[in-house]
This record gives sequence, C-alpha cells and structure tokens, in this order.
Amino acid sequence: MALSGKATVAVAVMAAAVLLMFAGEASALTCGQVDSTLAPCVAYATGREKMLSQRCCGGVRSLNALARSTPDRKTACECLKKLAGGIKSIDMGKVSGVPGKCGVSVPFPIALSTDCNKVH
Repeated sequence: MALSGKATVAVAVMAAAVLLMFAGEASALTCGQVDSTLAPCVAYATGREKMLSQRCCGGVRSLNALARSTPDRKTACECLKKLAGGIKSIDMGKVSGVPGKCGVSVPFPIALSTDCNKVH
C-alpha cells in the first residue's frame, strides 16, 4: 500500500517534529557562551567596580534567554560554578544578587554549593 503525496508529507512532518522534541533534550549552550556573556560582570563580582554595569545586565539577560531548556539550565549552572571557582577574590554574595539586580529570575540559587543535577 503506497502513501499518497499528502500522507507522505504528513508522515515526514511528524517524524521531524519527533526528532526535534528529542533533539531539544541535549544542551546547546556551552561554557564558552556562559563565560563570554558574563565577562562584563567579573569586575563587579570581584569588587573592582562598585556599580553593576549595563553590559553585565545585558549578558545576564542574554544568558537567561539562551538557557530555556532543562539541559541548558544545567549546563549554565555547571559553567557558572566553574567560572566562579576559577576567579580569585570573587564575592559570591554579590554574584548571587546579580540576576535580581538585573531584573532576571533564575530558577536555581547562584552558589558554589548548588547541585546542578537538581536544576530543572
């Protein structure tokens, strides 16, 4: 039994939709993206700048927009912890308040103790 042209197209569209659903489970976000979007925040987080810059908040908003899926949020969490752990004299108290000061709600606490496997 051969499929008609319309049925073939319908099957192909459904197959593509299923593939896209499963492809969405892999993280597309990289630590390089996290590092570069948050680079303008380092001076504030280390006390070299007293005020939070607009560039920092722009980076925070960009990262929030990039990290929409659970795998991306987990990746962002892991990358943030790596980045913060590698910066001398970082003030995690300041860092944890950055998203709120930039008007961004983050679905997990910004802390070195955060279990990124529990981020959804």
